[in-house]
Amino acid sequence: MGELVLAGLDALVRELTLFAAVGFLIGGIDDLLIDLTWLSHRLRQGTTRRPLRDLRHPRVPGRLAVFVPAWDEAPVIGAMLRTALARFEHSNFRLYVGCYPNDGATLDAVAAVAEHDSRVRPVIGDKPGPTTKADNLNAMWRALRDDDAAAGVATRAVVLHDAEDVVHPFELVVFDALIDRYPLVQIPVLPLIDPAARLISGHYADEFAESHSRQMVLRAALGAGLPLSGVGCAISTELLASLEERHGTPFDQTSLTEDYELGLRAGALGFSACFARVEDANGRLIAVRAFFPATLEAAVRQKGRWMTGIALAGWDRIGWARAPQVADHWMRMRDRRGPLAVVALAAAYLAILGWGLAAVAHVATGIAAPPVGPGLRLVLTVNAGLLAWRLVCRFVATQRTYGWREGLWSVPRAIVANIIAMLAAIRAVGQYLRILAGAPPRWDKTAHVFPDELAAS
Repeated sequence: MGELVLAGLDALVRELTLFAAVGFLIGGIDDLLIDLTWLSHRLRQGTTRRPLRDLRHPRVPGRLAVFVPAWDEAPVIGAMLRTALARFEHSNFRLYVGCYPNDGATLDAVAAVAEHDSRVRPVIGDKPGPTTKADNLNAMWRALRDDDAAAGVATRAVVLHDAEDVVHPFELVVFDALIDRYPLVQIPVLPLIDPAARLISGHYADEFAESHSRQMVLRAALGAGLPLSGVGCAISTELLASLEERHGTPFDQTSLTEDYELGLRAGALGFSACFARVEDANGRLIAVRAFFPATLEAAVRQKGRWMTGIALAGWDRIGWARAPQVADHWMRMRDRRGPLAVVALAAAYLAILGWGLAAVAHVATGIAAPPVGPGLRLVLTVNAGLLAWRLVCRFVATQRTYGWREGLWSVPRAIVANIIAMLAAIRAVGQYLRILAGAPPRWDKTAHVFPDELAAS
């Protein structure tokens, strides 16, 4: 009887290992193709960073509106607005802050800044919060249209930011220089690393360092739809008006990831996009910096929302690109592979546990363990090579942005990222099922923090 149980355990472990190994092989080959395509692009184009002075700047700065949606942001919104007002090196902008009538603390914090600077424009929605982020953005869009009509001016573009963002002084200059040519412009996002939560907050730094140094640049170069990151992006008012005409509102209020969908919908309408990696005079990348979630619960909530909106509900809502657009199909497939990758990942961890239990059982019973077949051994060897390559790429991307110490931290953080992804997938499936059952989308935001040294100043 014991031999039968052990044989069953061996068979289960073998099947789990095979399933996980094949899943990792497919994902690893996909990632390797991205890397090789990127290297080819880099060899042809050279550096992807451009000096700010090389951009074609308009003789008269265009009018820009910065949208900052704010629900329950009293602890950070005042410091963020004051910092943005002090930092922005642009002569023609206005900060619109979307608030709710039932969020008095945030309203008071915004009003305290607006009282001393007319460039801050509070916008109070007509519905109590939280609604959705897209609903908040649409309220600010209507206010902007009314303001432009009343003043007889035309705003060139809307810039999106969150209430915890640390803006770069010259980001509006970049948007102003590029928005006429590219109706969508995204600059890099560089998460700040909390030293007290280096593993969790730092895994965002690793992911964005890799995505925003290579993958997003490649995506734009291939002509695929460029999903926006929700912050550090500019959208021409012409594009927003076109989306409003087609869909009733520029930002889809039924979406959990309205920024991602807006970028793909704009691409489908023929609007071009640019991922702008621009250096200031000191060689510093013009990017948005912000603290991301630093606790496991908050990270799982955020990643779960992203996975629901992009990989599950987003698949239903925006489907695939047109048949000839191979690059767009490829990128959308990569966007949506997250839940399947998590299944393979879970199988791998179960297989590792199973191998350990089986090894102990074989030693205890004296029964020889069955050999690993040559096919499975080959797949495992290839996967080991692909994993090593992936960790090297991760290290290089993080090291170039944050230094070699954080580059070394990126290796153990890969395990943390896997754990967060598995927990987020469980949450995402639950959210998706609730959406299918008719539950309205809600703004499932996380608590934000603003850098202490900037808040104090």
